[in-house]
Amino acid sequence: MTAMNENIELMMPIKAAPYDHQKKAFAFACDKFGVFDERLKSRGTALLMEMGTGKTIVSIAVAGCMYQYGKVNRVLVVAPLSILGVWEEEFEKFADFPYSMTILKGTAAKKKEQLTKLPDGGLQVVVVNYESAWRLEKELLSYDADLVIADEAHKLKENRTSQSKGMHRIGDKARYKLLLTGTVITNRELDVFSQYRFLNPAIFGTSFYTFRNRYFDMGGYGNHTPIFRRQMTDEFLQKLHSIAFRVTKAECLDLPAVTEEIRTVEMEASAAKIYGKIEAESYAELAESEVTTVNILTRILRLSQITGGYLTDDDGTVNAVSRAKLDALSDILDTAMAEDRKLVVMARFVAELDAIQELLKKKKIGYAAVRGGIKNRDEEIRRFRHDDTCRVFVGQIAAAGLGITLTAASAMVFYSLDYSMSNFEQAKARIHRAGQKENCHYIYLVCKGTIDRKVLYALQKKVNLAKMLVDDYRKGGNPLKDNGFS
Repeated sequence: MTAMNENIELMMPIKAAPYDHQKKAFAFACDKFGVFDERLKSRGTALLMEMGTGKTIVSIAVAGCMYQYGKVNRVLVVAPLSILGVWEEEFEKFADFPYSMTILKGTAAKKKEQLTKLPDGGLQVVVVNYESAWRLEKELLSYDADLVIADEAHKLKENRTSQSKGMHRIGDKARYKLLLTGTVITNRELDVFSQYRFLNPAIFGTSFYTFRNRYFDMGGYGNHTPIFRRQMTDEFLQKLHSIAFRVTKAECLDLPAVTEEIRTVEMEASAAKIYGKIEAESYAELAESEVTTVNILTRILRLSQITGGYLTDDDGTVNAVSRAKLDALSDILDTAMAEDRKLVVMARFVAELDAIQELLKKKKIGYAAVRGGIKNRDEEIRRFRHDDTCRVFVGQIAAAGLGITLTAASAMVFYSLDYSMSNFEQAKARIHRAGQKENCHYIYLVCKGTIDRKVLYALQKKVNLAKMLVDDYRKGGNPLKDNGFS
């Protein structure tokens, strides 16, 4: 270890031995903020740190160091609702400096009341979810945070939402801003503007249209689709990375190996017949309308529901049509229990989650579950992590992908998949992250001859599913057919 690294580690007020990449991220942020040399280089800094690399720990160290150097007294953390509790846990676990924390909860009136009764003592930290932040904008502006931390900042990618505009105004008042995300570009380069508008308006300006006109041409149907100008790539990336520290798991952590397994299951003849009928109807409907990313994803939604075992009627009635995936999962559960291993099962649809939980009850296997709207999320996670009788974690992909550490298991089953690359990667990272001691194994349940394989192919190859399907159609193929991807 170099003398510099030793000095940096001493400056990080955390109760842990940081990884080298965490020291570098900390040093980068402190340098931009002029903590040590009094030369402010940027009021905003982005930590583009992939899941599991410890961006929360680095943020705590930065905030604590800035407090010790007299730069900040009040911090505002804005994060998705599901991970507010993570900040409380991480501060308690790692902060090696005096602080007081308030997590804004309850009704709007209750949150406003909390802001009037903040505890004293050390660095004052307020944590709030994005949905509440803009509604409490007046009160949060009065709080007058010195440092605003935007966690999972892809929540700000849409420039015109009230949520993003409110964060821009809150950021404008703060002296320092820290943006945390795996990548600021989730699906397209346009995503960068709003996040950097919050972080440092000097980088890409304050006008979305000026930004768009510089870096994009308008094309597509009716010239309404922004197309990034590839000749601007160098300038774009130079500006992007001028205030950003990038970390990938592959670069910085000696994580265990990953293996992936596709388990192909065959639907019952009756289910296959239903699937084939709806597939044919959906393809005919496509042929009669303009093929767009929206209507093609709408068509495959029902097909994905069938492969999961269920079909919803027009009146909203949910009908069970197949047990193929459930039976496959049953076998996997038996093996995992025989080997005395914990297991994570991810699924997309509510009916699937209900069926999985019923299966676990029938097998008398203890489980925890997190899905949309759950009230006791933190307790469910704690049970899976620490209770030996809780053997399986059942998660809804869109609800269980952020802020959850599930390293008590090293195997994850994807019962079904949604179409979001971000959700897919977030879900996978629940077991493959710092603290994992074993090789990680992912099992994908795919119904033979169905849309399942195309969805998985797109996610694994990191290609846009909707665009891939539209291209298939325009080339004369049937985008709903399984073309033998492996």
